[in-house]
Amino acid sequence: MATETPKRDRPWLFRTYAGHSTAKASNALYRANLAKGQTGLSVAFDLPTQTGYDSDDPLARGEVGKVGVPVAHLGDMRMLFDAIPLEQMNTSMTINATAPWLLALYIAVAEEQGADVAKLQGTVQNDIIKEYLSRGTYICPPKPSLRMITDVASYTREHLPKWNPMNVCSYHLQEAGATPEEELAFALATATTVLDDLKRKVPAEHFPAMVGRISFFVNAGIRFITEMSKMRAFVELWDEITAERYGVENPKFRRFRYGVQVNSLGLTEQQPENNVYRILLEMLAVTLSKNARARAVQLPAWNEALGLPRPWDQQWSLRMQQILAYETDLLEYEDIFDGNPVIAAKVEALKAGARAELAQIDAMGGAMEAIDYMKSRLVESNAARIARIEAGETVVVGVNKWTEAAPSPLTSGPEAIMAADPAAEADQIARLQAWRDNRDESAVQAALEELARVARSQENIMPASIAAAKAGATTGEWGDAVRGVFGQYRGPTGVSSSPSNRTEGLDDIRARVDAVSDALGRRLKFVIGKPGLDGHSNGAEQIAARARDSGIDITYEGIRLTPEEIVESAKRDGAHVVGLSILSGSHVPLVEEVMERMRAAGLGHVPVIAGGIIPDDDADRLRAMGVAKVYTPKDFELNLIMNDIVTLVDPRARAAE
Repeated sequence: MATETPKRDRPWLFRTYAGHSTAKASNALYRANLAKGQTGLSVAFDLPTQTGYDSDDPLARGEVGKVGVPVAHLGDMRMLFDAIPLEQMNTSMTINATAPWLLALYIAVAEEQGADVAKLQGTVQNDIIKEYLSRGTYICPPKPSLRMITDVASYTREHLPKWNPMNVCSYHLQEAGATPEEELAFALATATTVLDDLKRKVPAEHFPAMVGRISFFVNAGIRFITEMSKMRAFVELWDEITAERYGVENPKFRRFRYGVQVNSLGLTEQQPENNVYRILLEMLAVTLSKNARARAVQLPAWNEALGLPRPWDQQWSLRMQQILAYETDLLEYEDIFDGNPVIAAKVEALKAGARAELAQIDAMGGAMEAIDYMKSRLVESNAARIARIEAGETVVVGVNKWTEAAPSPLTSGPEAIMAADPAAEADQIARLQAWRDNRDESAVQAALEELARVARSQENIMPASIAAAKAGATTGEWGDAVRGVFGQYRGPTGVSSSPSNRTEGLDDIRARVDAVSDALGRRLKFVIGKPGLDGHSNGAEQIAARARDSGIDITYEGIRLTPEEIVESAKRDGAHVVGLSILSGSHVPLVEEVMERMRAAGLGHVPVIAGGIIPDDDADRLRAMGVAKVYTPKDFELNLIMNDIVTLVDPRARAAE
């Protein structure tokens, strides 16, 4: 007797996070990935687009097309989705501060294609709170930023009923060092802060459905049991919050809907082929438990700690998802962890820890009022994580244990990683200038004036943004309009001036710092700067915190400084050494400008060190410019970096040479 074939669940959406160089190049990549079986698009935008600057803005120098695709106007958006029918597509756009603008451009292109806007499906991340905490692409202060988040949400309720207006993003919280309890609590606090504001903007009868359209974007690390339990805790806590806090009765609207990109923080530059196994195990944490399964999964490439992945590398990650979904029997069974006492106990422990954090944030008045608190917690948690790796308490294979290995054939050859097209920035700028030359300038200015008027009022920002997009306004002009009304903002660094209590093992370094400071005649001064638009500040924060704990006098003012500001700080504060942190791939032009300005300011004798995801050839170029030391993710032992700094500035060593 033949056995009945089990009915298979529909798999999650298969996505690849992609975008680079130009809209035309990214469009070709999207179409190729869709042809390979990808079932949704996940768009990465470059830093100028994310922070509201045009590609030819001085702040955008070296950043155009580096970490994503530049979209400066409606023409770029047209090119990005050329021959991709948006009415049939599910598109996730990782965009936050400029989310109203990019959604406006997307709607305008869809209308040009003849799409029914009401049928558009997708997500804008639109989570500004995590930008203040961990990613750094914010523009405006918290309160007007919250207003724009909920403007987008209320607009989609009326006009894009299938669109997810916000993707609460805990992904970068984990990348910044969050514990599982912090990741749960900070993300849920963000969601409640947004919903509390949104409640004022939608009719009461529609509010439960809007709760149901809030989605989440999470991280899954290598601690498999903990991460899977965390996802089950997310599901249960969200159901509890939506029922008790908001009175949502329909279980469908209380469902925790999430997409995931698994952990990039744990990808290693050393023995990078091991990352394939890490990515697979992390994917299992968000797919094995049916009741807590992701709706969409995107996986990093195995070599992302080295540089830009090639199309083949992205294909390999896509095949990993397809093999799990279609070759295994995973989707044929109910939840295989229900009733497991180990999992149940872990879930309850995580929920208890998250509830305690949520109570603390609520007592402060919600997530917007607790930004400084949450930022400092992340910096401390990340410092503790790094200390455990340095001490060998947390084993990272190939990094602090089993470091001897045969050379990997996967990383050999000139094309082992993809290099950004050096001509792409010039091409983008030329097309942007041509766009400006050929538009109706009076219509653009009128649209921007109306946008500014709306920003000053209590009206929804979306209709004016869509009108500006159709008139031909640019990303930088939209950004300038909101900056002009709402002002700019510099977020907290999370690095206090007071040393932490983690000084164990620092006695020798502190003694060296004291001795060199005596020889210098004043306390050793270290200025740390992040030039350009890169907001990934985790590394800079940890270097600053360890230097502080080592007895070094630090200046660290946070992200998004110009080379000119960094050099001014070095001169004003009498820097003995300057450290530059850049993770966006724009290290060569930005470091070059800093070095030129240092020499022009009479600071050519001050050693400069640099850190980031820097290929060997680029490291050689930086050293040729005069950079004293170059550090990459493999240099995880912060005490060695501190010792290097002391050696670099020791006047006694220089006198002996």
